[in-house]
Amino acid sequence: MVLLLSVVLALSGCTVGPDFVRPEAKVNENWNEKSDARVHQTAIDQQWWKAFQDPSLDRLIQLAYQQNLPLQITGLRIMEARAQLAVALGQQYPQQQEAFGSARNVGLSENAPNQDFPDRHFWDYQLGFDATWELDFWGKFRRGVEASQANLIASMADYDNALVSLTAEVARTYTVMRTSEVLLEITLANVKLQEEGLQIAESRFRNGATTELDVTQARTLLESTRASVPGLQINVQQAQNSLSTLVGQPPGAIQALLEGPKGIPTAPAEVVVGMPAELLRRRPDIRSAELYAAAQSARIGVAKADLYPSFSLFGEIGFESSSGGGALSNNAHLHNLFDSGSVFYSFGPEFRWPLFNYGRIENNVRVQDARFQELLVNYQDTVLRAAQEVEDALIGFLRNQEALVHYQNSVAAAQRSVEIARAQYREGAVDYQRVIDTERVLLQEETRLTDTRSAVATNWIALYKALGGGWELRAGQPIIPASVQAEMRKRTNWGHLLPSTPAPETLDPPPPAREIPLLSEPEW
Repeated sequence: MVLLLSVVLALSGCTVGPDFVRPEAKVNENWNEKSDARVHQTAIDQQWWKAFQDPSLDRLIQLAYQQNLPLQITGLRIMEARAQLAVALGQQYPQQQEAFGSARNVGLSENAPNQDFPDRHFWDYQLGFDATWELDFWGKFRRGVEASQANLIASMADYDNALVSLTAEVARTYTVMRTSEVLLEITLANVKLQEEGLQIAESRFRNGATTELDVTQARTLLESTRASVPGLQINVQQAQNSLSTLVGQPPGAIQALLEGPKGIPTAPAEVVVGMPAELLRRRPDIRSAELYAAAQSARIGVAKADLYPSFSLFGEIGFESSSGGGALSNNAHLHNLFDSGSVFYSFGPEFRWPLFNYGRIENNVRVQDARFQELLVNYQDTVLRAAQEVEDALIGFLRNQEALVHYQNSVAAAQRSVEIARAQYREGAVDYQRVIDTERVLLQEETRLTDTRSAVATNWIALYKALGGGWELRAGQPIIPASVQAEMRKRTNWGHLLPSTPAPETLDPPPPAREIPLLSEPEW
């Protein structure tokens, strides 16, 4: 036994399977727009939405962090992963152990062979304990711990990624709502302008200065513009409903919060984007992809360990007593159960080696390896897509900024054209079609200007989402609301697996199995 334990300790550092190494990923040294004076490659602002200087938006994002239900679901998956890690840690200890006991009335067949018993009817009593401990010769259980640790950290990265998406979605939806409000105001202003035009046409028609055609043309334009109002009102209301859901409230519950200053959020003229290589550590989805690959790498080792013999220690000890006679109350010697002569035991080592498994184990290793390779490629693809998202949002922000200046000039010119056309129409120099054309152009250019302002803001939001900004909002905060924790503790004994402490800010892969203790501190 001493020799066996010595061998176990000597082999405790033996682990089969690969140790995870972060895969290579193609990342540019600089962004394509690095030469633009508006682009700065310094550290990005963690709470980027505050640059809009919009108190309503700030409050909505804070409420979403506190109350968004899908975010809470993602946080609860961290608790699930913690419990799964505790299960993996428990596998390092004796895997089977149980107390047992029985009181059986036995009746033996008179026709069975080799049954030379004076009494074929008796009571048998047993009470004992047994245990089996498969030793971690090949690192199977430590690889399992490594995989569970990586899954736990990946679930934290998933939470951060959900928080990044949530803050960006709240800001985007808020921008959509404010854009629809501005478009509605523009449309209503044009309705008023066109109503005035209709009055002018009707007055000239009554005075015989023009034909009824001018009146019908003016009315057609007015009714067409009026018809677009309900659609814009729908857009405003639907965006408000979406915001309510994002902050975990029923539709209409946040109306008072939206009564603040209106207008499309104005993004700063310049952006801070950091360096491309920083994406590998900043973007939670990249970290998550890396961590899931690390977990799968460890599962290769778990599968490979089944190719080798497993060594176990087993032991059993207990008491057994039998008595002839009838029922328990008739001379059944239960009191003899704990006599020294009633003790039985067995213990020793054993090994098992599935020599003929017809390729099942080897092919399971191949399955795990193929899944690992898929996750490596997924990591590389995630990095490439992250860089594309940054470049797309950055170029969208910069070029829409430039277009904004031209649309501002275009709207000013269109407004002047309407004034001139109306003056000329009053004087009879032009027909009403000229007025209609200029009013249509004005509405068109004002709409384009508004859409471009919105595009500047939404591209700025998309840029900081692509840069992985926003997950720092959880710093120093619990990942599960106190009310939810209380509900879970009331229902289930969570021990110390349900802490109120926040997730760590650094989410790196766990150490390889060879660095994990043969017996880790249990979680129960």
